[in-house]
Amino acid sequence: MNIAVDRSLGKSNAKHHVVRPDHEVVIIGAGISGIGAAIQLQGEGIEDFLILERSSGVGGTWRHNRYPGIAVDITSFTYSYSFEQNPNWSRFFAPGCELQNYVERVAAKYRIYEKARFNVAVTNATFDDISHVWTIELNDGTSVTARHLVSATGGLINAKRPDIDGLDRFQGKIIHTAEWDEGIDLSGKRVAVIGTGATAVQLVPELARKVARLDVYQRTPIWVLKKPDRQVPAWTQSLFRWSPLAQRTMRVGTDIGSEALMVIGAIYYRQFPWIVRLCEKAAISNMKDQLPGREDLWEKLTPRYGFLCKRPTFSNEYFSTFGKKHVGLVTTPIERVTENGIVTADGVQRDIDVLILATGYKTFEKGNLPSYPVHGRGGREIGEYWDESRFQAYEGLTVHGFPNFYIMLGPYALIGTSYFKMVEGNAIHLTRCIAEARRRGATSVEIRKSVHDAYFADILDRQKNTVFMNHNCGGSNSYYFDKHGDAPMLRPSTSVEMLWRAKHLPMSNYIFEKCKSRATVAGEVA
Repeated sequence: MNIAVDRSLGKSNAKHHVVRPDHEVVIIGAGISGIGAAIQLQGEGIEDFLILERSSGVGGTWRHNRYPGIAVDITSFTYSYSFEQNPNWSRFFAPGCELQNYVERVAAKYRIYEKARFNVAVTNATFDDISHVWTIELNDGTSVTARHLVSATGGLINAKRPDIDGLDRFQGKIIHTAEWDEGIDLSGKRVAVIGTGATAVQLVPELARKVARLDVYQRTPIWVLKKPDRQVPAWTQSLFRWSPLAQRTMRVGTDIGSEALMVIGAIYYRQFPWIVRLCEKAAISNMKDQLPGREDLWEKLTPRYGFLCKRPTFSNEYFSTFGKKHVGLVTTPIERVTENGIVTADGVQRDIDVLILATGYKTFEKGNLPSYPVHGRGGREIGEYWDESRFQAYEGLTVHGFPNFYIMLGPYALIGTSYFKMVEGNAIHLTRCIAEARRRGATSVEIRKSVHDAYFADILDRQKNTVFMNHNCGGSNSYYFDKHGDAPMLRPSTSVEMLWRAKHLPMSNYIFEKCKSRATVAGEVA
């Protein structure tokens, strides 16, 4: 059922009041977070939901990223749903195709496909102040209405292309790693890679095995630790299938290691600076071990910013790749791209056949998170609100002024160890809100402004202890930071605290209201 929307007021035309929306919940996105939210809703007996997905299948980022060498950079025992462990990972750090297959199996097991519409993109979402209903407009010209709206589009979905003069004039092949051409044969080609983030660390060694010439253009070096990766023995897989407890025990161990490195070190840097210092020494040792005697490259590959200012990664062969005769590391800034190659600021042109952009994704640019306009009370758009008032959300999930709206990857939501942990915590939180609304017969759930503001103040206070505000992060060019100078990607807390709060935060922190419409439909409070 559709409603006529006046976006300037955030109210529907009174002649077209919706009393019962099409669905109780609409989830936008069928990636890890959308599937996690759907499974949690089902567990609470909330079955009237619809998932909208702009691609042709589930998986999100793991569906779209197909570049050579792609793999998880958190051990697979941790980087998976806690309630649906996979005993069959081939490696400690599973390749991307296995992660995608895992997500597809989970989606099938929990009946996600039958609740999803694929190949449909959301163009706008508007909340009706009177009927307490969201209208979600789609790119095919239709719309869907819902009582509750869950935005599960993720943060790394829109490729970021570099602003380089002449890029559109290049006559060869240009590929962004987020839009990999699986049909391309790079054998014997002259290839350039722009970018040296986590993606490039996985990609560069794979390319070096195939191409005739590889030039890697680096603006900012990356911290790279040794990768404790190995094949999972067949007997271990058998043990995990026979004893889920054994795999849960393994998960606890990998959780503790990841938490100590990626959370304690980053969030409690002031209290435990030695963790970061040890990691920096380990990363430099990794580089020197892979490139013995190459002081010329050590200087170029050593970051000048603190460890954890941007996401570090793991590799046992990234640095050694630069020791190969046909691989070059270019640190002179790019001046322009020509029809045949790249010209650097020193006037040198390097001709190439293929240009690969490993330049990451948009994150806190306006219009990316979420990737469609969201109009709350009074017609206020959430992107404009954050752009003006800084990125903020209660528990990284709900925002005052946007009732019945839950953004899975909101500001300060992500836990440094595993995306799955954030998903499970926020799925628990939003399901509690919707279930409590059902119990009270309420049609609107909104975080109290006082609670929302107090939480944001606490977040900013906690930020003072983090590595982001204390360890020379200014030159890191990190996507963790926004234009306000905040670092709203990572939540400044442990995963244990996050999950505890999701399960136990008082529902009195929310305002529950009943629709003021005069119309009544059985089973729906008016």
